[in-house]
Amino acid sequence: MERYFDYAATSPMSREALAAFTKAAEEFYGNTSSAHDFGTEAQSLLEHSRNTLASKLDVEQEGVYFTSGGTESNWIGLEALMGAGKGNHIVVSAAEHSSVRRVVDKMEREGAQVTWVPFTAEGVLDLEVLASSVTKETAVVSVQLVNSDLGTIQPLEEVYRHCREKGVLLHSDFVQAFGKINLKKVARLADSFSLSAHKIGGPKGVGAVYIRPTLSFSPIFHDVTHESGVRPGTVNTPGVASFIVAADEALAQRTDGEIRTLKNKFVQLLGKGFSVVGNSLDSDIPIIGLTTRGVPGQWMMLEGNRRGFAFSTGSACQTGHDGTLTTLDAMGMTKEQGETFIRVSFHHSHSEFDIVRLAECLNTIASEHRSEVSV
Repeated sequence: MERYFDYAATSPMSREALAAFTKAAEEFYGNTSSAHDFGTEAQSLLEHSRNTLASKLDVEQEGVYFTSGGTESNWIGLEALMGAGKGNHIVVSAAEHSSVRRVVDKMEREGAQVTWVPFTAEGVLDLEVLASSVTKETAVVSVQLVNSDLGTIQPLEEVYRHCREKGVLLHSDFVQAFGKINLKKVARLADSFSLSAHKIGGPKGVGAVYIRPTLSFSPIFHDVTHESGVRPGTVNTPGVASFIVAADEALAQRTDGEIRTLKNKFVQLLGKGFSVVGNSLDSDIPIIGLTTRGVPGQWMMLEGNRRGFAFSTGSACQTGHDGTLTTLDAMGMTKEQGETFIRVSFHHSHSEFDIVRLAECLNTIASEHRSEVSV
């Protein structure tokens, strides 16, 4: 029985991805910047991987740069677009991942003007507020395609339309979307986007950023040689090769409707005290956000862990910080409601038996807690 339901935080490496990592580490260990045969062989593997990833997203190979993961990719992408943009104003979804928020906070300290756009009760960006927030001084709009806590898909095509009407550049965090839904159409809309390997069965510490090749920008670090001068540090060639194999698997395993069916069956098994946060049940994104009336999410998570199940109280990158999740704040949810939040994230390997057992576990924990409180 599969008891791990925190795939939005990270996933185990697949056997194929692990085998690819080992093979590349053993046979393509040269530094990709070295001029000898060992280096050129590693460079050839790296460029093959770059071309393969670009083709999966239908973007230019020249715009793909490999990084240490989603956090660095968001940093590089946002800095590149702010440098290439025409103004000093950035419009950002108030529910962005912490890696984006930290970069934007840094930009604000350095003098940039920032506008945060709230979410609606459905867990999607408020497009009316977005439209009124973009001005002639706006350089960049940043919107995460799939929210990390709720699994809601944001209306990127509408966001793109507002950006293009006013000549504004668009960055999007694709980390929770890649391998889950078809990105070829929306990838063409973004001027930069971020990816991460460990969300789809690849290794940790590997990711990619796309920056539209026609843009002129200054890298964060000057006079570096790796990745066309966009980032310093020896490229993790085995990790990149493993990332591409994991991407192949994730895209091959994606079946329209499979995850959507699993999510809806799971929700039907939950007791009356549970509520789905946001409108996420009609998509194949394997994430559900829930509130449990009267039961703290932290209690649910710890009790679930004690019984052998793993799920979370939201994005792992915000765990340990005071307050409720920024996503819930962006929706206007009260502190009391936010404290009852949990996130469950699925995988194609989950069976109906697995979700039945998880639902039984959650129902039992909630019932026991309410009984204890009422005594």
